[in-house]
Amino acid sequence: MSNKIHPTAVIQNNVELGDGNEIGPYSVLYGPLKIGNGNWIGPHVTIGTPGQDTRNPRYDSSQSCIEIGDDNIIREYTAIQKPCYRDITRIGNRVFIMQSVHIPHDAIIHDDAVITPMVVMAGIVTVLKGATLAIGSSVHQHSVVGHYSIVGMGSVLTKNVRPFAKYVPRMPLTMNDYAIEKYGFSDVRDEIHAYLTEETQPTDLRLVSIVNEFEQLNKLSKRRVY
Repeated sequence: MSNKIHPTAVIQNNVELGDGNEIGPYSVLYGPLKIGNGNWIGPHVTIGTPGQDTRNPRYDSSQSCIEIGDDNIIREYTAIQKPCYRDITRIGNRVFIMQSVHIPHDAIIHDDAVITPMVVMAGIVTVLKGATLAIGSSVHQHSVVGHYSIVGMGSVLTKNVRPFAKYVPRMPLTMNDYAIEKYGFSDVRDEIHAYLTEETQPTDLRLVSIVNEFEQLNKLSKRRVY
C-alpha cells in the first residue's frame, strides 16, 4: 500500500510515513515527525512548526518531535505544533480533528477524541480517550479533558473536566449520555452518575482505571476541577 501525496505538499526534515496516508494540497509537514497508517490530512494543514511559546518564541525546535498514530482525520487549515517542554506532541489513533483547529505545543490527544471546528488549545493540554471539544471552545494551558467527556460550544475551559462529564458554562455538570451509550458504559451509568454528582468512587474495574488515570493527570496539572 502506498501514500497519496499531492504534488504541492511540502514534506521536509525527517518525516516518517506509514502506509495508506493521504496528504492534501498545500499542506506542510516538518520533521522530526512520525505518522502511522491510514491518515487523511486535508489541504492547507501545517504540522511541525515550532510551538508558540512567549518565554522562548524562537526556540530551537529542530529536534522536537511530533507523533501521529493511525486512522486519524485532520481537516483543512489545522495546525499541529512541536513541543517546547515535553518530549513530544502526540495525536493517538482514530482522532477526528475538524477544520481550523489549533493543536498547541506539548499537547497529548488520546484515541477517539473529537476536536470540532475552530477549537483553540493552549500548551501542555491533555485530551483523554473519547473526549469531545465542541465548536469554538477554548482550553487553558495545562488542562486535562477527561475520558468520554464533552465541552460545550464556545466554552472557555479554565479547569479540568472529569470523565464522562458534559460541561456547559453556568450550567450544572451532567453526564455525557451520548458517549456512555456509544462506548459501551450503559451498564454502569448509575456509578458514573454517582461519581459526577456525589464524587463517589466507582467500583467497576473499567471505571476505576479511567478515574485513576484522570486523577493522576489532574494532580500533576495542579489545576482545579469542574
